[in-house]
Amino acid sequence: MQDMSYKNARFNDSVIRRMTRVALDTGAINLAQGFPDFDPPKPMLDRLEEISQLGPHQYPITMGAKNFRDALCRKCGRFMGRELDPETEVVVTIGSTEAMVDTLFALTNPGDRVVMFSPFFENYKAQTLMAGCEPVFVPLIPPSYRFDPNVLEDEFRKGAKAIIICNPSNPSGKVFTLEEMKTIAELCVKYDVYAVTDEVYEHIIYGGRPMIYMNSLPGMWERTVSCSSLSKTYSVTGWRLGYAIAPKEIMDRIKQYHDFNAVGSPSILMEAAVVGLEFPDSYYKEFGDHYTHMKELFTSGLDAAGIPYTEPEGTYFVLADMAPFMKKGEPDTDFCVRLAKEVGVALVPGSSFFNEPVNGIVRMHFAKLDSTLNAALDRLTNIKKMMA
Repeated sequence: MQDMSYKNARFNDSVIRRMTRVALDTGAINLAQGFPDFDPPKPMLDRLEEISQLGPHQYPITMGAKNFRDALCRKCGRFMGRELDPETEVVVTIGSTEAMVDTLFALTNPGDRVVMFSPFFENYKAQTLMAGCEPVFVPLIPPSYRFDPNVLEDEFRKGAKAIIICNPSNPSGKVFTLEEMKTIAELCVKYDVYAVTDEVYEHIIYGGRPMIYMNSLPGMWERTVSCSSLSKTYSVTGWRLGYAIAPKEIMDRIKQYHDFNAVGSPSILMEAAVVGLEFPDSYYKEFGDHYTHMKELFTSGLDAAGIPYTEPEGTYFVLADMAPFMKKGEPDTDFCVRLAKEVGVALVPGSSFFNEPVNGIVRMHFAKLDSTLNAALDRLTNIKKMMA
């Protein structure tokens, strides 16, 4: 038999989804894979029930149903401060994952260097390698997870085609400041680099911090692709409705890849989701307040359990330090499996997010009902028994 693709040797299966399987096998509470255990907004579910009989049930327009694109551009344009053209500047994808893949294929050629911050969402490295490109990492320095502008510029100076920016950032919970975003933008313009943003947590930000959209900064609309989805904002991770927003010249290329990668997104789900896209601003205020409540409940529980962590500025993730509870020399991947079996809570080992050597940091999420979080925290109080 001929050799298969050499690309697979440079990345593994998703550690996040692997830990979900561990949770299912052990009966552990799943704080690993980031999905809520509460329902989406009722108006969206009511509309879904209604159109389950009415349809549409057939192929959509490849770029996305017109009423969905219209509503999406109104909603996104409102927050971005820009009027978006639903015919030329947006495409609806199978989650933000497909939006990122299509974008990388549209912007890069094999061998190009793609910069990303570390820690990074594990998909980015794999997607970059799938495109035949070389991932390049710039560290976010804990506990504030700031980056050194000189280090970033050095990587740009060596040659970079694009930079991936997750803001708010998974897994660190960092929200990039206006000053930081301007620094990145100025370097992108100076070195002619594309910016690919993952903005799925745009409405989960704490403490009144502003959400800065890269495509709103001077000189950046022409070179930015904004990727996102409805998954987090409307609690529909299983609906897989994502999108990319970009100027026409870039979007024309992205649409080509989307057409042959996915054909289109689910017709019936786009129809149901239009209701959510038309929610008033009060929805996003209530949504943010709900996540603030969950964050405070969860982090206060970690305090009580004596588990050190970094306070998240956004997202629904917390990076916690489990080194005090690990056996000497124990890999974090083994520890997380043991934690699921012995304590009954599934988390993600931090080594899957960091380019730097890390052992002891884990990612946990709190997008859960109060009852689920309280049950998980109750189990985590037993974590010290694992040291024996």
